[in-house]
Formats: sequence, structure tokens, C-alpha cells
Amino acid sequence: MSTHAPNTQSELTANPTAQLDVLGDECARTILIATSEGPKTAKELTKRTDSSSATVYRRINNLLESDLLSECVRFDSDGSHTTAYEATVEHLQVQIGAEGIDVALANADQH
Repeated sequence: MSTHAPNTQSELTANPTAQLDVLGDECARTILIATSEGPKTAKELTKRTDSSSATVYRRINNLLESDLLSECVRFDSDGSHTTAYEATVEHLQVQIGAEGIDVALANADQH
């Protein structure tokens, strides 16, 4: 069971260029894929990505700042809890035009 916690970093307006930069990283993409299946802890993501915990935490922070990931609290059956991360986007649309590059994000509820 998970409960979403406020993510102060998501209050920032995500920069489309930053979002594309984050998605250019294989570890970040693996984290996004894993968290689209449900909330995962940093420890679980470290195992999934086969990366160091420092690398995983950097990618988590990049994804949080880009509004592609959110923090939540996961409660275990014994009453303990831990911070977990969950993808906030299911679809991403990139539009390139005279005005520049625009990235539109949509979650499952928006399509």
C-alpha cells in the first residue's frame, strides 16, 4: 500500500529540455520503467538498474525535478514504512516547431 507525499521539487515548472536530457540516460529510463509498474524503493531500483546507490539517487532526483517521478510512502504489513518512488507519466509527446521544443506529459487518467 502506498500514500503519496507532497513532493516539493515537483512544484517547479519542468523544463522540456531537462526532461529530454533526463530521458537520455539509460539508468533514468530503467527507473522510470520500473516505477511505472508501481512504487519502488531506492534499494529496489538500485538492484533493478545494476547501478550504484549514489547513481540511482542522482537519477531519482533528476526525475523528481523533471516531474517524471513522485515520492510516496509505502507501508509494509508489519507497520513499517519507507519512501518509494512512482512514475507520474505514462505518455510523453514531443513537439518540435519554430517556437522550440515542447514536451507534453500525460498520465493514465488524462488520455
